[in-house]
Order: sequence, then structure tokens, then C-alpha cells
Amino acid sequence: MRGLTLQEATNEASLGENMYGTGLAKGLMLTLRHFVDSFVDDLRYGLRKYSHATDNFGLRQGTEAKGVITVQYPDEKVAVPERFRFVPFLIVEDEDHPIRSGKDWCTSCGICAKVCPPQCIWIVRGNDPDTGRPVPEPEAFFIDIDICMNCGYCAEYCPFDAIKMDHDYELASYDRTSHHIHDKEKLSKPASYWRDIAPTRAYEEMLVRGTWEHKDAAKEARRGSASASTRSSSRAQEPQAEAAPAAVATSAEAAAAPAASAPVEGATPWSEDDAKREERRRKALERKAKRAAKSGG
Repeated sequence: MRGLTLQEATNEASLGENMYGTGLAKGLMLTLRHFVDSFVDDLRYGLRKYSHATDNFGLRQGTEAKGVITVQYPDEKVAVPERFRFVPFLIVEDEDHPIRSGKDWCTSCGICAKVCPPQCIWIVRGNDPDTGRPVPEPEAFFIDIDICMNCGYCAEYCPFDAIKMDHDYELASYDRTSHHIHDKEKLSKPASYWRDIAPTRAYEEMLVRGTWEHKDAAKEARRGSASASTRSSSRAQEPQAEAAPAAVATSAEAAAAPAASAPVEGATPWSEDDAKREERRRKALERKAKRAAKSGG
């Protein structure tokens, strides 16, 4: 019996692999194995796996889980990654902030509205009611979440870290007008909320800014410390000034009084001013005559 050539062996092997129904049988076997594993895992762990008395969600969604791993939504929710992007929100200062309680980080510069691809952001800049001049904070801010594509451009381009991408994806509603167009009140969330949902990114932004605070808050804090140091130094100098002898001021006033009141001999203030004015006029005419002589010569 002769041996098979390499080409004949390859053809026979491919024929066995390409038999009709082989792939279907493998898929059915995989499904059957998962089906059996689900019952085996339930028998091994018992009803404790689905008990609400203990937190078994991490176990059922872990890498060692087998069988049925269905999330019982909405009672159970899978944790979203830190860089998950959904509808943007505006950052405001916390209520317990010592300087800028509830103040907006947004300066209404309008960069987010300009870079927004679907143009779903509208901003109304605030004005001072007394002067009418613009102030660096928005009077109104709107985002249409049905148009928003959650690209994150607004958060990337904001120079003040005032707008961020939220993790709240449960925004379904039957009323689009009142629920799907978010105004400034609905968009505003404290800075501590951003640090809670994205601690790593908040820390990276803090390293770039150099402080956890908003830029304006940091400036106000520096101004406050500078003014406080100035007031403390002035208060420290007040006792020394009060301890100085009053005779120095009295002698200075006495020396300055004769000099101020002593009249100039032979002239009065108005005649002296006229004389100086006449002298300047005479010198100007002499200079003009000299220039005319040079140009004529």
C-alpha cells in the first residue's frame, strides 16, 4: 500500500473539517456546556447567589463566575468606567466653600458651543445690571441631550475645566421638551461630585492647574492673604508711630511755616509769574530768530 502524498493528506484533512454541520455542532455543544454550567454553579452556591442580604453582585460579575451572569437591572447596575461619557454637566462650587459658595466655574466664553459638532449648546452671557457690562458667568445655559452625541469635545476644549461628561445614563422620558432640554439649574453639579465619579481625572487636572480650586478662587485666596498680611503689618507699625515723640512733628511744622509764609523781596507771586512768562517768551523769540537766520543764510 503506497503512502499518501502531502497534497492528498491535506485534501482529506480539509474534507473532514469542512463537513456540513461541523460548525453548527460545535456551537450547540458550547451552548449546552454553558447551560449545564449554569445549573452546576447554582447548585454549588445555592440561593445565596441571588440573595439581597449580601452583596453578591461582584461575585456574579467577576472573572471566576460561571453559568448565568445576567444583571438584574434596575436593581443591579454594572459600574461604568471612569472615562465613560454621557450628557455634559456644569461644575459649580460646593455650598460649604468659604469664598465662592455656589459660584459657577463657567465664564461663558462660548468655546464649548463653538466646538460642539451637532451644535446642541446655547449660552447667554450675564451682564451687570448697573453698568450693563458683561460678567464672566452664564445667565442661561442649555443643552439638548437628544442632539448631543456625547463626544466630549466641550469638556476637552474648556479652558476652565467647567464642563464635564456625566455618568448618569438613566435619562429616558416621555416628555422631550421639559426633560430632554437641560437648563443651567439641571446641568449644575458641585465640584465634589466630579471628584467622586472621576477621581483619577480630577487629580490629573489638579496637577495641571496647580490647585484643587478654580482659577478665580485661587486668585481671590492670594489677594485675601496679601491684604491680610498688609493689614497685619500696618497694625504692627501703628504702636511705633504712636510712640514717636510729638516734638518731631511740631518742630517740622515750625520750620516749614516761616519758609512757606516768607515773602520774596521785590516781587509778588503774580508779578513773578508774569516775569517768568515774559522771560520764556523772549527766549523763544530769540531761538526763532536764530533758526530764521540759519535758514536764510
